[in-house]
Amino acid sequence: MKTLLIAAVALLIPVVAAAQVNVLSAGAVEPGLRAAAAAFQKATGQSVNLTFATTPQVRTRIAAGESFDVVIAPPDALDEFAKAGRLGSERVLLGRVGIGVAVRPGAPVPDISSADALRKSVLDAESVVFNRASTGLYVENLLKKMAIYDQVAAKTTRYPDGASVLEHLLKGSGREVGFGATTEILLYREKGLRLVGPLPAAVQNYTRYGAGRMPSGSNAAGAASFVKFLESQPGRGLFVAAGIERDE
Repeated sequence: MKTLLIAAVALLIPVVAAAQVNVLSAGAVEPGLRAAAAAFQKATGQSVNLTFATTPQVRTRIAAGESFDVVIAPPDALDEFAKAGRLGSERVLLGRVGIGVAVRPGAPVPDISSADALRKSVLDAESVVFNRASTGLYVENLLKKMAIYDQVAAKTTRYPDGASVLEHLLKGSGREVGFGATTEILLYREKGLRLVGPLPAAVQNYTRYGAGRMPSGSNAAGAASFVKFLESQPGRGLFVAAGIERDE
């Protein structure tokens, strides 16, 4: 299967100079992007250097003048970069990522089968953990809409990024409930973290992610090849396998 994938990539991607492709990406697509970068590198010989950050951090770094060959972020952020002249007009949509609920190994599993069940589980939890990035901002607003934010604020811990939330959960105790991008939670399964499930459909929120090339990047040919691969069937398949849903 891997041999067939590499062969398919080689047919899709033109041969260019074996220079490094530098990519700045939002963290929620990390599992799919790492798999795609590895397949691309094996097929073309071009190394891909991946830098991950939260979407607010991506915005800050691009605004500060940092240059990469490819940027991966939500469409509204990419629009901002393009308007500022930092990104080309061509985009590739990678998919969407929803929000999930996680607990540490052996912890009681909360009921999240409905919006009402989720509300009760959050109220019953001894502590609640989520980040200050896009996922956490949505969760904060959701708890406010449920009229329970003030009730749970004192037992809530916030972190700048999703990885810190998940590390906290692994070391936690008691009836602790955490929220994060489903893809990031799945990265921690081997460490024992449990994905209870996605948020109920009635309150789920999806963040879409796309990729674009920066004109100021140092490897225009490599960036074009890599973005083309991300749009190809082999590339898309790797994202889907990592839990990043197709959204067309």
